[in-house]
Amino acid sequence: MTSTDFQTRLARYAELLVRTGVNLPQGGRVRISAPVEATELVRLVARAAYRAGAQDVRVTYLDPHLNLALFEDGTDDAVQYLPAWFAQEAEAMVEDGYAAIGIIGEDPSLLAGVDPARIAGRSKATAQAMRRVSEASGSFQVNWTVGAMATPAWAARVYPDLPQDEAVARLWNDIFTVTRADQPDPVAAWDAHLTRLQRLTTHLNGKQYAAVHLRSDLGTDLTVGLARNHVWQGGAETAQNGVRGVPNLPTDEVFTAPDRDRVDGVAVASKPLSARGQLIEGIRMRFEGGRAVEVSATRGEDTLKALIATDDGAARLGEVALVPASAPVAQTGTLFLNTLFDENAASHIALGRCYPTNVQGGTDPATLKAAGGNDDSLIHVDWMIGTPATDVDGITQNGTREPLMRAGEWVIEGL
Repeated sequence: MTSTDFQTRLARYAELLVRTGVNLPQGGRVRISAPVEATELVRLVARAAYRAGAQDVRVTYLDPHLNLALFEDGTDDAVQYLPAWFAQEAEAMVEDGYAAIGIIGEDPSLLAGVDPARIAGRSKATAQAMRRVSEASGSFQVNWTVGAMATPAWAARVYPDLPQDEAVARLWNDIFTVTRADQPDPVAAWDAHLTRLQRLTTHLNGKQYAAVHLRSDLGTDLTVGLARNHVWQGGAETAQNGVRGVPNLPTDEVFTAPDRDRVDGVAVASKPLSARGQLIEGIRMRFEGGRAVEVSATRGEDTLKALIATDDGAARLGEVALVPASAPVAQTGTLFLNTLFDENAASHIALGRCYPTNVQGGTDPATLKAAGGNDDSLIHVDWMIGTPATDVDGITQNGTREPLMRAGEWVIEGL
């Protein structure tokens, strides 16, 4: 694309993050976190926010190389240390009603040479410190969304055979395509897409299946019991502040909460997982009574096992999500090595904490636990198990099977 085309699409993308992502209202406030390379995009997002009537825009720039420096040159005490005030600003912004726009773009293998135990220790300490903020996000106390920046480091991992400039340009092209920022009216295109996702969630919520059964050509044969009074979500969500936005751009999933004690069978990864700055490949897990009892990976197994050892809930599921093989992310043919994108190319499950909003009345902890939700974990890590040959059945309360997906596509009549 020409330089003019790129600038047009980048401006549309920034507008999309503000108008569709967080749907910033007149007088709204927004905090943005982004890689240090994302200044051009952040400035466009800020302008779009002020045009929407924002009262305040706050920005935090992130440099993952500072984490690399900490892990490689810091003492054990430095790796574990977080000041008492670490989370206070983020907590205060949530209480003040700031919407959140997170822009990702990290190198998925930046920490590949770091001892997984050091990463695990730091990750757990950070998750403990930020727990209130994470819980507020998970329960949609405020509206939030996640977008992306095609950084050179990320692009080099995704397209290792291309020169840097070409890799960055191709990654941007893919981002614009799957977020519909390449269309003349991206907001209208998203409205149509969100309407279809709403029809899917309405249908599934009306069924109240006891479980879903997923089978793939890679060996997945997994029965996921669903929490009582579970809620399927997907696309747009209304936060507790009354603002309806889209948490992830792109998004093609519909998802709900498993019963923490009713997951049985085998799950086999269909794509690598990028977690804690490392790539994990060839994941295979066997579940009994909701818990992962056998865990292996062909690469990054130590990191995977450290994730599961985070706490008691980390070895159980907090999400099951269904995604068609024809989703735009899948159609690019690109392995993004980033969960925001790759989870929208394949059906997936998530280890760890569930979203309270996936259970009726789930923002009340007692209600969530009684429904079977996995409410006690510091992590929520999605990994992909769907393929173009995946079949999914819904299992009714009386044990009858109803087809939901065949060969990776929805087969629900009328949808």
